[in-house]
Amino acid sequence: MTHWPAFPLIIALLGLLLSPAVELVISRTLPRLGGLPGIKVRITTAALTALLFGLLAWRFGFSPELPAFLLLALLGVQLSRIDFTLHLLPNRLVLLLLGGGLVLLCSSAALTPGWPDLFRALAGGAVLFASYVILKLISPKSLGMGDVKLAAPLGLYLGYLGWQQVLFGGLLGFVVGGVLTVLMLRLRRTEKPTETAHGPAMVIGALSVALVMS
Repeated sequence: MTHWPAFPLIIALLGLLLSPAVELVISRTLPRLGGLPGIKVRITTAALTALLFGLLAWRFGFSPELPAFLLLALLGVQLSRIDFTLHLLPNRLVLLLLGGGLVLLCSSAALTPGWPDLFRALAGGAVLFASYVILKLISPKSLGMGDVKLAAPLGLYLGYLGWQQVLFGGLLGFVVGGVLTVLMLRLRRTEKPTETAHGPAMVIGALSVALVMS
């Protein structure tokens, strides 16, 4: 943790600025998503991103791995927004999260040095991805292919922190997913039941573990 109280606030303001900028880039590079979201959605995503940036800065402080986890928060919020509204996790964003995270975690490992952490991160990404592949094969309708792909970068981040984090992050994603499903069913009791996006639950699980168990 940092001992400079203003640092989390500065990083939170950075998140507040980056969120709308990223949304603009997404709307221009992925027009099939329907352009910019409404103003209320943009305000919400910016506020969530700022909050997560501040919490991560408070948790990690001036550490080499902080930029990687800020990227997780930045893209994780956007992926959750898109999946919640469109039931879609764009490959470009998932690959950006994976590739960007790998580059930033490599930099962190080089500065620490923390090469064992990096190797564990790679293994964590492979394990969580393989677990989702198996679940998809067992119950094809329970998960989308986007969820399976998202498991790789989330496992990468969780693996960098430790094997316990991979386990609890993966399990927490399903717990949160179950809670969100129940809430959505209660809110839509008068409507025909619809599929609940699992991507947001996966991101919530990973970020929660990163904040609590790092």
